[in-house]
Amino acid sequence: MSNNAALDLQGLKILVVDDSKTIRRTAETLLVKAGCSVFTAIDGFEALSKIADYHPDLVLVDIMMPRLDGYQTCSLIKHNKTFRDTPVIMLSSKDGIFDRARGRIVGSDQYLTKPFTKDELLTAISNQINSGNNT
Repeated sequence: MSNNAALDLQGLKILVVDDSKTIRRTAETLLVKAGCSVFTAIDGFEALSKIADYHPDLVLVDIMMPRLDGYQTCSLIKHNKTFRDTPVIMLSSKDGIFDRARGRIVGSDQYLTKPFTKDELLTAISNQINSGNNT
């Protein structure tokens, strides 16, 4: 794993959506060190308002959340014409084929199993940003 994956993330706006304060803090710390601007939300409802306010370059969303889960949140993002091209990476402590398939069905761009390492997180984001936005 080369170190320049982190360089590609400089200045990106990333929204981290997770009801776990630990996961939000961990992801935020890693991403800020990589040069990203990070916004956090505790559930899907808060995420949707933050997406509208901040127009993030990428969204990391936990699957298991109260009120509006990650699948529903991802589906709403992908059905909105303004935000449908925003990459969404699903976060889950479950690594089953059903969970991955369901994530794909609602339009998620990638699936990351918790707990993730710094390299896994930065590589996943870098892959999404570098593959989708060749403008």
